[in-house]
Amino acid sequence: MATRASPARRALSQNGSCSLQPGWAAHKGWEGFPPSFPSSRTAALGGAGRCRPAPGLAGGAVTCARCRAVRRRSGTGRPRERSWAGMGCAALLWGAILLACSCGPGPPSVGAAPLLAATYVLDDANGLGREFDGIGAVSGGGATSRLLVNYPEPYRSEILDYLFKPNFGASLHILKVEIGGDAQSTDGTEPSHMHYENDENYFRGYEWWLMKEAKKRNPKIKLIGLPWAFPGWIGKGENWPYDYPDITAYYIVSWILGAKQYHDLDIDYIGIWNERAFSSKYIKVLRHSLDRLGLWNVGIIAADGDWSISNEMIVDPYLNEAVEVVGAHYPGTKTVPNAILTGKKLWSSEDYSTFNNDVGAGCWARILNQNYVNGNMTATIAWNLVASYYEELPFGRCALMTAQEPWSGHYKVESPIWITAHTTQFTQPGWSYLQVDGHLEGGGSFVALTDGLGNLTIIIETMSHNHSKCIRPPLPNFNVVPQRATFYLRGSFYMVQTLQVWHSRLDFESGNSSLFQQLHPLQVWRGRFSLDLNIDEVYTLTTLKTGWKCGYPEPPPPQPFPSIYNDDFNIRNPPFSEAPNFADQTGVFEYFVNASDPGDHVFTLRQVVVQRPITWVSDADQTISVIGNFKWVNMTVTCDIYIEKPRDGGVFIAGRVDNGGIYVRDSKGVFFWVFADGTYRVTGDLAGKQVLMKGLAGVRDNAWHTLTLNIQGNSASGLLNGYPLWENVTVSKPGNGWAALGTRSFEFAQFDNFHVEAC
Repeated sequence: MATRASPARRALSQNGSCSLQPGWAAHKGWEGFPPSFPSSRTAALGGAGRCRPAPGLAGGAVTCARCRAVRRRSGTGRPRERSWAGMGCAALLWGAILLACSCGPGPPSVGAAPLLAATYVLDDANGLGREFDGIGAVSGGGATSRLLVNYPEPYRSEILDYLFKPNFGASLHILKVEIGGDAQSTDGTEPSHMHYENDENYFRGYEWWLMKEAKKRNPKIKLIGLPWAFPGWIGKGENWPYDYPDITAYYIVSWILGAKQYHDLDIDYIGIWNERAFSSKYIKVLRHSLDRLGLWNVGIIAADGDWSISNEMIVDPYLNEAVEVVGAHYPGTKTVPNAILTGKKLWSSEDYSTFNNDVGAGCWARILNQNYVNGNMTATIAWNLVASYYEELPFGRCALMTAQEPWSGHYKVESPIWITAHTTQFTQPGWSYLQVDGHLEGGGSFVALTDGLGNLTIIIETMSHNHSKCIRPPLPNFNVVPQRATFYLRGSFYMVQTLQVWHSRLDFESGNSSLFQQLHPLQVWRGRFSLDLNIDEVYTLTTLKTGWKCGYPEPPPPQPFPSIYNDDFNIRNPPFSEAPNFADQTGVFEYFVNASDPGDHVFTLRQVVVQRPITWVSDADQTISVIGNFKWVNMTVTCDIYIEKPRDGGVFIAGRVDNGGIYVRDSKGVFFWVFADGTYRVTGDLAGKQVLMKGLAGVRDNAWHTLTLNIQGNSASGLLNGYPLWENVTVSKPGNGWAALGTRSFEFAQFDNFHVEAC
């Protein structure tokens, strides 16, 4: 167990301990001179003064005057009389010399406040703590990896390496993906493998591809599937997936079997329904269905919301037996007693969700440690993996890294990637936490893990309150101060002599943060070492020598979405089911082969969801897919359209669309609609309530027509088949937004030869 020093023992700067300072490589012996070394000798040498490396030299080349003087006094000229009887003279003398050159703050000067100090014991003699299950991230919830698949090589592979390749970047242990449900799930919709009851297709979307790419880089990565929404047929007209639990279980198990049959992917865990109500009956039916098909190794995570399922698990042994992991979202590093009483693994199965600047990195660093220290959670999974969606959609850049410009190839390895590496590059699922308190006396936390084979990894964070706020939940006030931490290694770790050191410091004053830098190894003397810890730092101390901060050449510079863009959808065997850069916000738009068309519209884009799904949020009543630059003001959008639904079917093209994601119902813009009954409308909103103009168009279903929408300043006009249909419609708000296309309802419709010119 970890112990803290009493106040009488906190004057650590006077007991002969040295420290390692960030950016200054340590000489052998700085951290571990004998504890019996007299403090009076330290004083005689002037104390552990702050010495800086000589400019241009390695961190260990300390050249302060005091160091040089000590070297002269220590016998670099003539021999010096040694009078430290019984101390092992030579070794201790050099320990004193190096102490004088220590880069720690040294003993406090007269009138200065002493540095807060405490001791902590790491011992495995009395057993270990919980088993570590890994660090991961979510792709989905939704459509968060939408733009990633469109990146050209080599940039797409580089991004994937930073995320998944071991000992390279984030080196993630877990990938959690959305089981697409044809409905809006935060930043877009992801297609289902079963749009309809008699329909199965295990090549839709991009999550299959992403899981395979992750496995290619790390065969040991754990895979999780979780639905946010379900196709409408599962509920038989009701917005609820649990009325027919056998049908829902069949749908989920089909996804697991399809992953194996078509992609050779073994799914490790499956969830219930993201952040929505759970059904104990359904969970038991799902467990039975998995077991009946031999899928005993697929664990159930429940319920991906709060901890409330544990209240039922402790009184229902069958439910408790069915669930392998109790997973909560955004737990604020805290668990509840009943969750612990279940005896199950406890995970923060979704967390972080914070803008990926240095504050986001601080949030991530804090919860990666404190989810275990405060809440006994052995896995933490970030939403989301990579910000590969239009930034103006909800929660823009709330990801570990950013890759939202496939047209330019630009991406950015954000600081949370390197904060992740502090844990993931030096641990593996199956390691065990040590039984430690984990709270630092001066604020912050530490965890220690072992593989049971002699390896030890310690991760320390000192994130301050204002620099580590996550998006949720609210963070109670706390203080962090500079401090000296002395660790005693006991049990099987007593013989550890050297620890590799990796360090990050988030610099909020200059903005010049230092991320995941390897320092010189730290020497351990008889199971003891000390560190001086500043605010907003992360240290990893480890026996492993496998860490590596890798990097590729800088990607191309950022560029806005092309101002002239075309897509004729003429691709016979598309690598993905969705056309590049279109971001579906309600409904699903897929490549389609129109074999019955004798002309130029054999290959088209088709909206394929014809029944309102069991939704996760309040999807629009219309379908819509957006594309382009949110900053576009003036634009001309042209597209061939084909209404398939007789009588009341309809389609639109649009510009200046100002909303998407979970707010898609409230989207405003300029919408040019044509309907199967021969009429048209111009509206200022997706819902069609703000009618700006309407009239007869002569459009009919099952025929191709060409729509053109022109928006210039405060005026809009529209053409049908190249001829003016309406003009001089005044539009004032919104002033900018995406281009879009879509349908009047959940109905089949086709689009071809999309073209936009904008500025």
